[in-house]
Amino acid sequence: MPRLSEVIAALDALWPPERAEGWDAVGTVCGDPDQEVTRVLFAVDPVQEIVEEAVKLGADLLVTHHPLYLRGTTTVAASTFKGRVVHTLIKNDIALHVAHTNADTADPGVSDALAGALDLRVVGPLVPDPSDAEGRRGLGRVCELDHPLTVRELAARAAERLPATAQGIRVAGDPEAVVRTVAVSGGSGDSLFDDVRAASVDAFLTADLRHHPASEAVARTTEATGTPLALLDAAHWATEWPWCELAAAQLDEISDREGWGLRVHVSKTVTDPWTAHAASPESTAGAPN
Repeated sequence: MPRLSEVIAALDALWPPERAEGWDAVGTVCGDPDQEVTRVLFAVDPVQEIVEEAVKLGADLLVTHHPLYLRGTTTVAASTFKGRVVHTLIKNDIALHVAHTNADTADPGVSDALAGALDLRVVGPLVPDPSDAEGRRGLGRVCELDHPLTVRELAARAAERLPATAQGIRVAGDPEAVVRTVAVSGGSGDSLFDDVRAASVDAFLTADLRHHPASEAVARTTEATGTPLALLDAAHWATEWPWCELAAAQLDEISDREGWGLRVHVSKTVTDPWTAHAASPESTAGAPN
């Protein structure tokens, strides 16, 4: 069996920590470098529910996309919910490793997994990494459809292929507009509207879109090109979960090559914070009461 330090070295080769944003908190949160690793669990969020799943599974290593302590802390007391996560991990000899923005911009990375889940053909990064001479790494992806779909059909595909959440898929724009090119970005994407406009795509699928940036993005794109930009807003967790399957497959491949015999799992536990959705009645949707 490999030691934790060997598995972490392999993960760092996939997602080098130095490629994470300066504000990010990636890498190993807890774990003994010399402990043996036999079973690994991948998940989006390092929350207690996932940690308890790792305990039940008998995992030695939990790999998550989101950091546990993004802004630092002064305590890991078990009386706090994050402290309880740390205590549970250490008591059960489970290491925690995080790959966040370094996985976002990797090749392949979070947005490649999102595109793959929707059967979109990746053309290149939406925001290229200037340090990548091959032009393959970067934030988000510009994609093409094998055949045109309406916005409504693309939204239905996203709702079907991505994990089910209370939010589902919100749409801004004409549902019957034809889509041939799509920009995708796993996680929060409303800081990328300038790049989306520059890419001249028909639609943008991401998460966490806010009212004012979304409204301005559609209006500015319409004014600039005469062609409205369609926006598809999915749940943050749902747009990043496909990366867990991609990352697990990558580690599986490494394990086979190295003869490690790791057992690699992907959590299907939904950790999206929203738990219910009450839709407006169809007859009154869009009309003030």
